[in-house]
Amino acid sequence: MTSNWTVEDAPDQSGRTAVVTGANSGLGYEATRMLAERGAHVVMAVRSPERGREAAKDVLEAVPDADLTLAKLDLADLESVRRFAEWFEGEFDELHALANNAGVMAIPRRETEQGFEMQFGVNHLGHFALTGHLLDVLRETDGETRVVTQSSGVHESGEMDFSDLMGEDSYDKWGAYGQSKLANLLFAYELQRRLERAGEDDVVSVGCHPGYAATNLQRRGPEMAGSYLRLLGMSLANRALAQSAEMGALPLVYAATAEGVDGGEYVGPTGFRNMRGYPGENESSADSHDEADAHRLWELSEKLTSVAYGI
Repeated sequence: MTSNWTVEDAPDQSGRTAVVTGANSGLGYEATRMLAERGAHVVMAVRSPERGREAAKDVLEAVPDADLTLAKLDLADLESVRRFAEWFEGEFDELHALANNAGVMAIPRRETEQGFEMQFGVNHLGHFALTGHLLDVLRETDGETRVVTQSSGVHESGEMDFSDLMGEDSYDKWGAYGQSKLANLLFAYELQRRLERAGEDDVVSVGCHPGYAATNLQRRGPEMAGSYLRLLGMSLANRALAQSAEMGALPLVYAATAEGVDGGEYVGPTGFRNMRGYPGENESSADSHDEADAHRLWELSEKLTSVAYGI
């Protein structure tokens, strides 16, 4: 494998099906376009069908023979997650890659439909439930299948506050974001351990992160808070420091498709401070490998979502 891995190095994905959450913009859009370019049938799981249709139109302009299906998925509503999974299993017999990509970042405190703090609810619990609902189809698909969960370098500053997971007593938007991104990796690694113990060798779980990539994700927090100065600061930082969304999506596509990726890996940019550059294996924080926290988070997540994996 070359150090400058690009989408052209990805194996042919013809005949394979991938689900990408948050596929209408940013990293999800770029990953959708790349996977379609390599021949995959991509299910674009989006909260807004209207924005999803515009994104699908843009993908088709870039990749005229793209094979796309658009479907509604609101990760802030566990009923929407359940309906999406039921629809998918009714329409598709196979799932080769599940890209748990969608997320919210550093927003004012909000709650999901079920009353969970929004960042923890969307970034972790929504994807935990989605993966659990789709696990059977992943297990029944011939050959190796992958669950790729998008984290962030911010996980390194995250802490699991099990006494106040939902930020009801004290809420810090960046602290909540860091906690949700740490939860993503605790989940990804624990899923891999449980798959291995269950003898499910054909399903692998991989974590990834985009480095510092310029996307709309950075805009939403300042926009929701009505802070023009923060919005301006984010825009200037993106222009000066960030790599493109296309480069930021490469670790996800690498994790989902590249040969030789092992379960339990953490994929990200390999350039300066793992913030930029081509994808490869990174090291995540010691806290992300805390098996006691991972087990506790898993048991709590099953309880909160009412989704039991059975492995």
